[in-house]
Amino acid sequence: MAGRHINDHQVRLFMTNRRNDPVALAAAKAGFSPATGYRVLQDARLPSQRQAPRGRRRPDPLSGIFEEVVVPMLEAAPGLRPVAIFEELRRRYPDTEFGSRRTLERRIRDWRALNGQDREVIFRQVHEPGRLGMSDFTCMNDLEVAIAGAPLDHLLYHFRLPCGGFEHGHVILGGESFVALAEGLQNALWSAGGAPRLHRTDSLSAAFRNLDADAKADLTKRYDALCAHYGMVPTRNNTGIAHENGAIESAHGHIKAAVKDALLLRGTTDFTDLAAYRRFIDEVVTARNRRHGPGIDAERKALQSLPNARTTDYEEVLVTVTSSGGFTLRKVFYTVPSRLIGHRLRVRLYDDRLDVFIGGTRLMTLQRGRAGVNGKHGHVVDYRHVIHSLRRKPMALRGLVYRDSLFPRAPYRLMFEHLLEAVGEKEACRIMVELLAMAHERACEAELSHVLEENLAIRRIPCLSALRARFSPDPATLPEVVVEMVSLSIYDGLIEQGEAA
Repeated sequence: MAGRHINDHQVRLFMTNRRNDPVALAAAKAGFSPATGYRVLQDARLPSQRQAPRGRRRPDPLSGIFEEVVVPMLEAAPGLRPVAIFEELRRRYPDTEFGSRRTLERRIRDWRALNGQDREVIFRQVHEPGRLGMSDFTCMNDLEVAIAGAPLDHLLYHFRLPCGGFEHGHVILGGESFVALAEGLQNALWSAGGAPRLHRTDSLSAAFRNLDADAKADLTKRYDALCAHYGMVPTRNNTGIAHENGAIESAHGHIKAAVKDALLLRGTTDFTDLAAYRRFIDEVVTARNRRHGPGIDAERKALQSLPNARTTDYEEVLVTVTSSGGFTLRKVFYTVPSRLIGHRLRVRLYDDRLDVFIGGTRLMTLQRGRAGVNGKHGHVVDYRHVIHSLRRKPMALRGLVYRDSLFPRAPYRLMFEHLLEAVGEKEACRIMVELLAMAHERACEAELSHVLEENLAIRRIPCLSALRARFSPDPATLPEVVVEMVSLSIYDGLIEQGEAA
């Protein structure tokens, strides 16, 4: 083995095998190189019989450089990388051959082992059942997951009970936030069937980013209240000291590797919708938990009982619907039915959706949008909310701020671009608005999209009258429904039977 001296036993074994085997084979059986074997043949003495170890076989390429130049560099800047020192030596001594970079790296490593600074020690911990649960977020973009062909920018909320090995993963569409933490943590606790006594996260610096002092204090109170609801003591590791959360930081790599393997076995990273991808993640995590089944079952007995119900895992915001037919929240414009213009709505903001209330009545659920790059406003638009007004003012479509978000499918957008080139702005807006109205009123959005694709393939302008006839119901095919009124006296008979029973 390189870097180790041979012993008497190896030399004896080599000499015995050398009687019948070539030098290379005898040396391999003895555990050293053929070059060492030839040296043994030249000097048959045992290593213990030699007076002094042999010296260098070639001149030291770093003689006069390492002690005089490199060591002062290492003492002045202990964190300096060997590659930087190597490049500096090449700059200072362009005509000097001082060996390869690997030679310098070995010499620096040996010097640091004898003279370097003390390094931080990682203290392995013994985890008690039911004592600690850990949460963290990890970026999943390097897996190149797509939803219906569109790349999915997302994180994975990762929860782990380090003693038993229980894990839970939850796909997060936005960045790190209290809402994402609250939803993922509660899902994990209810999946585990209990709560640990302590809950540890990182410093939550991403969740606190760009918040003023009052907002940060409020977020801290909400996090403390969340942990108190489940009887957990909230703890955080020190900023920048990731190994304090090592029981989950190291597990990030394992779960991402498991997801990557499952994607390779699946054969594609494209999913039909977000729900399908979330089911896929659940299957991967469940398979990992199955391997730790006995440990997880043992730790569940030590977990605290769960409360009767979950606590809030959303932010609540009041918004006003403007004359534009929607409201703006977190730099994203959302459309709602126009009858709500002027009303104040209560919005529950989740990681992936918005629940909209008026008073105590839940009106609808909207997909949550995200602001664009460089703070550019985003749009979540449902053409059904505005199509009635757009039919009265079709030219508004030409310069509409959220026009691209208005089209429900790509063929609608492509058809509008084709119409602008073929028939001009006014006629293009009129035809496009009528197509959107038809998709809404006749409930034929998907079917009409296929027709538009066919027209685009042959560069044809759609015929509105033909499309209306195609997607209008034929009165002759409508079933005739006859409703016969039932005599109310039969209910009296039912009441008499109930009293008799």
